[in-house]
Amino acid sequence: MANMRLDKNPMPEQEPNVRNKNFKEVALGYTAEMAIDEAKRCLNCKNQPCVSGCPVNVRIPEFLSLVAEGKFMEAAEIVKSTNSLPAICGRVCPQETQCEKLCVRGKKGDPVGIGRIERFVADYAMENAKEQAAAPAKNGHKVAVIGSGPAGLTCAGDLAKKGYDVTIFEALHTAGGVLVYGIPEFRLPKALVRREIATVEALGVKIIPDMVIGKCITLDELLEEEGFEAVFIGSGAGLPNFQKIPGENLMGVYSANEFLTRINLMKAYDFPNHDTPIKVGKTVAVIGGGNVAMDAARCAKRMGAETVYIVYRRSDAELPARAEEVHHAKEEGIVFKMLTNPTKILGDEEGRVRAMEVIEMELGEPDESGRRRPVPKQGSEYEMEVQTVVVGIGTSPNPLIKSTTPGLDTQKWGGIIADEETGKTSREGVYAGGDAVTGAATVILAMGAGKKAAAAIDEYIQNK
Repeated sequence: MANMRLDKNPMPEQEPNVRNKNFKEVALGYTAEMAIDEAKRCLNCKNQPCVSGCPVNVRIPEFLSLVAEGKFMEAAEIVKSTNSLPAICGRVCPQETQCEKLCVRGKKGDPVGIGRIERFVADYAMENAKEQAAAPAKNGHKVAVIGSGPAGLTCAGDLAKKGYDVTIFEALHTAGGVLVYGIPEFRLPKALVRREIATVEALGVKIIPDMVIGKCITLDELLEEEGFEAVFIGSGAGLPNFQKIPGENLMGVYSANEFLTRINLMKAYDFPNHDTPIKVGKTVAVIGGGNVAMDAARCAKRMGAETVYIVYRRSDAELPARAEEVHHAKEEGIVFKMLTNPTKILGDEEGRVRAMEVIEMELGEPDESGRRRPVPKQGSEYEMEVQTVVVGIGTSPNPLIKSTTPGLDTQKWGGIIADEETGKTSREGVYAGGDAVTGAATVILAMGAGKKAAAAIDEYIQNK
């Protein structure tokens, strides 16, 4: 019988003033009883609107029905049939704008906590799986994947399931892409990422680290000399954007990419056990309002900053970050300076950041993004005393692959031009997806692109 309560089962969490001093996971996860109770809120709609909202088309009502019956391993198999990284998606997907947005239960009360149940199921399967499934028999075809982030891992996993001999080339020393360098430990534990990657490797996928495509080997060499019949580019968007205001070269100014990479991948949070410290002043300003900015601000707080500001040029209503991340940041004591825009970063005589000049903004007419355009308020400039500035206003793809691959068409801002449904690029046999195409977006959208490209690559090779 359906559970008709209007609100979701709340997610157990660490207390805000405890968690803002450690890097342990904030959300503690559902118990089995909570997962069953929440799954029973699903109405098993015939038209399944939630499935259409999922970029990888997880069979949501099917796995929820199994959870409601306490059949957790069977539920996990349903999820994994379309989603290669369910434990990750259950934690970092913006369900509120995708599957849960279309949930019928959300018309009167909260939608079903699909993401929370997916996380429970994936974690349960990890802990209770007896053995890995055997790798499928090879079909004699080789495919190269550039980048081991969510797009690359998904594409590789789907192709491996079809029997392809897949090799992932990863620029960094460890696999995972943005999952390991960008998303903090307290949102996505790295041990869990490693276990999810291991499930992809168990399918027969080879991962070669320290391989910068365009430097160590070119894309053309992969196709013409190494015997790969197709290439998928899932190299992400690791090139940081800056505001181009005076003072951005001062000591104490970081891109969010560098700041998070040093903390997450290089484990600055665990100094001196890892010898990669990062200097964080007493007062930190993070410029931007997306998920990356929230991650940087919450990391700064955990690294010992007394006061951390989010400085954003629009209002609360326009914040692009997930509502949950904004809520968590405010609970943890992050101070939000809305309708505020930096104009200059000021340094001391030693070249270190001492303050940031900002100007107050007001909202005018909507711009091309649909959000109201921020307009400066004349004469409202003032200084904020800060020692560290983190710039989190977006990223674009690294131009290296474009510059070393003749005939690969890109957007003016650097994104690879690829068909939305297939990932096909201007080069035959070359496909692309994820942040390398769209610019910085979400994990699940990158996975959706990897999934579509895998299907298109399979069709291309089989019809050659």
